[in-house]
Amino acid sequence: MDPKSDMAFLADYLDVALVLELEFTTHVAPTGNRFLVASLESIPGVGIIGATAIATTITDPSAFKSGRDLAAWIGLVPRQNSTGGKDRLGGISKQGDRYLRRLLVVGATAVVRQARLHPRKYPWVAKLLVKKPAKVVAIAVANKTGRIAWRRTNRADT
Repeated sequence: MDPKSDMAFLADYLDVALVLELEFTTHVAPTGNRFLVASLESIPGVGIIGATAIATTITDPSAFKSGRDLAAWIGLVPRQNSTGGKDRLGGISKQGDRYLRRLLVVGATAVVRQARLHPRKYPWVAKLLVKKPAKVVAIAVANKTGRIAWRRTNRADT
């Protein structure tokens, strides 16, 4: 390992940490959303970065009628192509907020990995992994995480 490249990596990491701290202190802390961030952080697959991103992006959860609407806004629902009463579901639509979608999918991939190692902790994920590929399951977990996040933000709003 080259010490100069290690120092450059640490400097980049420190820059990201400072940006996140600035985002937290300017957007989340003054509005009193610390409890919301803590609640969102307790969702499996959502860390401090994801929690602050959700709290700062979804400022008005009542704009979404349901958790599915939020998941569709993020771009985590299948694209529908239906005709003649026959539903055909495609891949995810990838519409909406790319940053939130990426954070949720990466967190969901970590949950899928943990479900493979500890199937008793996440039984529904382990059951899906038997039938579906890991990336499809990760999108399903991300979708569910988005719905849970909507519910928590909606509760915090009331």
